[in-house]
Amino acid sequence: MKRIIIGAGKTTYEDWIATQETELNLLNIKDYYKLFEKEESVDAFLAEHVFEHLSYEEGIEAGRNLYKFLKHNGYVRVAVPDIYFKNEWYHDMCKPGGPGPIDHPAYTHKVFYDYKTLIEVFQTAGFKVDLLEYCDENGRFHFNYWNPRQGIIGRSLRFDTRNNDGKLGMVSIIIDAYKK
Repeated sequence: MKRIIIGAGKTTYEDWIATQETELNLLNIKDYYKLFEKEESVDAFLAEHVFEHLSYEEGIEAGRNLYKFLKHNGYVRVAVPDIYFKNEWYHDMCKPGGPGPIDHPAYTHKVFYDYKTLIEVFQTAGFKVDLLEYCDENGRFHFNYWNPRQGIIGRSLRFDTRNNDGKLGMVSIIIDAYKK
């Protein structure tokens, strides 16, 4: 089974191959062929807080590239900051041009997604999308169970230590995008 973490930084998981932007630029199709040799050869991709560094159009292009290299029924688990999360500190940290945390500078963020826009990016690229975690237009948080063995998202309800005592301190829009 071939499972790839995109823009992993220091993140590593057992049975996942960690890549950096220097190895896999989502917009450079040549990088995919260097790493995977042929199309339809990857079971899963994991992209936590990566797609906000691409423009909307670049996100669609990256989605199309990932789609080419996924096996049938393969998936991309994606997490991005959520514009509907009602938290001033979070908005300042995540907004395009914002400072972001030290290990994840937001000054390179190009999009601050809502769940509808993120779904649209992946549907436009050809995927069927399942919405796992998100805030709606009223800031209400929604959670649909997802299996962490299919890709852990650290900035999520269950795995971010800033979420405690029934209070949300960090959330993401999380989707699974499946190759049809």
